[in-house]
Amino acid sequence: MSIFFHEQLYRTNAVMAKLKNYPVTICGAGALGANIAENLARSGFDKLTVIDRDRIEERNLSTQPYYRSDVGAFKAKILANNLYRAIGTKVDAKTKELTLANTNQLLQDSQLIIDVFDNSVARQAVKDYADQLSIPCLHAGLSADYAEVIWNDVYRVPSDVNDDVCDYPLARNLVMLTVAVTCEAIVSFVATAEQRNFSITQKDLTVQPLFL
Repeated sequence: MSIFFHEQLYRTNAVMAKLKNYPVTICGAGALGANIAENLARSGFDKLTVIDRDRIEERNLSTQPYYRSDVGAFKAKILANNLYRAIGTKVDAKTKELTLANTNQLLQDSQLIIDVFDNSVARQAVKDYADQLSIPCLHAGLSADYAEVIWNDVYRVPSDVNDDVCDYPLARNLVMLTVAVTCEAIVSFVATAEQRNFSITQKDLTVQPLFL
């Protein structure tokens, strides 16, 4: 029986074939990125690349799919190892900082880019690269109890005022809700080419389409 038996029943064989062969690059392996990568892999995506220079810290363990024994290791490497052990998905892990100087090197094979970086400089670099080469790019971000999932053509990079803030409120439920919405937006795009934007609020458990 296929690992993706239930997903295949829901999505159809034709859609699952598309997901399996569609290359996706995820920029960031933190609360959103790591969970998105795991969710996509367990949904049938088989060509995943993850870019993240950071190492795992103890404070990451409540919102990110890592273990205490992983603390100190590279997020992207551990994520790739875990997904291969779990379901055999081979993730291309790149433990480098994405900058304006190396976007072409790190993103050159991307067919779809998912930006979940936690700083405005890297987000701007991803956006500019995707704009320049007309590569589909989906941005997802969190703030307090609010999240947005927005495609590149209408996305605006947020202010860098909070880029260096390490201690900020973050609820796991908002993370997972945003991950689910982001992944469904990705599947929908791969299956139908439709680009849908969303806003998410935790306190009232609302997911709404964004028309920008």
